[in-house]
Amino acid sequence: MENIKDKLKDLIENVMMPEVEEYLEDLYKLLETDSQTQDDKEAMEEMESFLVELQNVLAVIEENKTNDEEYQRIYDYIMQNIQEHENEHENIGHND
Repeated sequence: MENIKDKLKDLIENVMMPEVEEYLEDLYKLLETDSQTQDDKEAMEEMESFLVELQNVLAVIEENKTNDEEYQRIYDYIMQNIQEHENEHENIGHND
């Protein structure tokens, strides 16, 4: 059975980081064309900070610096946010 550290590491490396990096690429394209808004700039800063946080979590996992309960808490928090984000997008499409 996969342990929580492996599940969390997989979630961060294969889901969260690629999504954040893709979103940042889109924001950087807006920056290159000078068509970004203040909200875009703020989103870019938030996503860059979030990416650093994800990298920090990976470092903690690699160094085995916390217990499984904390890894589980982080994993659950990320999954909850993913679910909320998906629900928001589903609700947007059903407001016709």
